[in-house]
Amino acid sequence: MTRTRVLACMLALTVALSIASVAPAENAPSATMKIAPETVADYVHAVIEADRVFYTLHVVERLQRDGVVTASENWRIAKTLPLPAQFLKESGELAAITGAKIQYRLIGLWPINPQNAAATEFEKKGLESVRTHPERPYTGVVTVDGHPYFHAIYADRAFSQACIGCHNAHPRSPKQDFRINDVLGGVEIGFPLEP
Repeated sequence: MTRTRVLACMLALTVALSIASVAPAENAPSATMKIAPETVADYVHAVIEADRVFYTLHVVERLQRDGVVTASENWRIAKTLPLPAQFLKESGELAAITGAKIQYRLIGLWPINPQNAAATEFEKKGLESVRTHPERPYTGVVTVDGHPYFHAIYADRAFSQACIGCHNAHPRSPKQDFRINDVLGGVEIGFPLEP
């Protein structure tokens, strides 16, 4: 199996386990217990954040510090590492093609990449909410093509020097005075509420 396919399979399994209903124990009633969508979103967010923090601190920052390789915006051409934001974007795109019907992406009030700007009223309100209250996600049900989808936006904080270094130095960055723990934007997670 190719590395991309292995990663996609691992991601699909993680998402499936997070979203699936919990089977009852032998002595429990025969009905399936449901997991609240807020809880599912929290589980998925925890996995996304753990992967991203690990990649940023133990891959990007360590390899750059040791002079092994750098991370850059044009990583495919320059044979460098993807930036942490690109890592999340690429993994989100892989998740979307697994068939699990889950989506996640970065969105921002001051995006470097215009594709990461808030596209809906829900996203705009969510970004303002997590900017002022970063400790809690902004959640709601959004109708897409007549079907209900649960969406959650979590604060995306600048947790390392790599985050603020890139955002503050990038020529297309509309805001260049970020500090550690500032809210850069949000991580939006969405999944259907019906099969």
